[in-house]
Amino acid sequence: FKSFGEQLIAVLNAVIKKQIDPRLEEVRLKAPAGMSEGIPADGGFLVQPEYRQELLTRVYETGILAPKCFNLPMSSNRVIIPGVDETSRATGSRLGGVQVYWGDEATAPTAKKSKIREIELTAKRMTALCYLTEELLEDAPAMEAWTMRAFGQEMGFEIDDSIIRGDGANKPHGVLNALATVSVAKETNQAASTIVAENVEKMYARMWARSLPNAVWYINQNCWPQIFQLHHAVGTGGVPMFIPAGGLINSPFGTLLGRPIQPIEQCEGVGTVGDIIFADLGEYILGRKGGLRGDSSIHVKFTTFERAFRFMMRLDGQSMWHDKLTPYKGTADTQSPFITLATRA
Repeated sequence: FKSFGEQLIAVLNAVIKKQIDPRLEEVRLKAPAGMSEGIPADGGFLVQPEYRQELLTRVYETGILAPKCFNLPMSSNRVIIPGVDETSRATGSRLGGVQVYWGDEATAPTAKKSKIREIELTAKRMTALCYLTEELLEDAPAMEAWTMRAFGQEMGFEIDDSIIRGDGANKPHGVLNALATVSVAKETNQAASTIVAENVEKMYARMWARSLPNAVWYINQNCWPQIFQLHHAVGTGGVPMFIPAGGLINSPFGTLLGRPIQPIEQCEGVGTVGDIIFADLGEYILGRKGGLRGDSSIHVKFTTFERAFRFMMRLDGQSMWHDKLTPYKGTADTQSPFITLATRA
């Protein structure tokens, strides 16, 4: 088919006029004993695979956070990935217990073994449902543009939202709920719904050093008035902490302490934990099983002359870190690739 709309018109003609386009035969379901979607009168036709892949691409192009994660294809419903159980950089704990010794000749070292843990991903189902009237189906170009945009934007939004706040119940486990996420306390007597320079400095200091080159400040747009005013006091003047965009190719929204700022809808309103998140999403694993599945039915909204088109994909995600990391020195403050600021009420 030349377009997604052309294919849906062929589906319409097959059901209403009984004129089955030969191209539909290639994507028809095998007919079971009972009612099915493989027979036009009993349920319709599968959506052509080429267009499913296009929709999947739109999800990741529209989503802001998903492309920044460590994306892992899943060949089965459940994937277990071995990982090193490391929560401290103290001697004897690094890399889960690896230790080397200095000693004299013929001195035997103490045997040590590394601790290994499992990272488990279980594919969760995400579905999207759309009803299209027969009138809309007759206008293929308009219908196609609307369908692609609507499904792409909404599924991209939901994936990003689960990366931030997913609770792990039939959806990915998000950054805000991860045990590895560090929450920086507010300043003493800090006013409600504010972000001050000390907040940002302490968040930056808790970022795992290896993640600093990839870390991004994710903020709610309501935070901008606070961000614009951040500065270091120097005598009677000051030095700004926020640097507005000025030809920085990778920082279209400016930088904060040298790292890019990215406004996203999924961040909380200013003053609530999650309004500003300093994160390296390369330390978040996002697994996806297969491509995007799609099918259609004439029966769901038969009396209102509408067709139902359903799309489904299966994915899961979580932090690669199962807990915060205690550094080798300066052990009072733990580190993480995910840093938030506690609520300022």
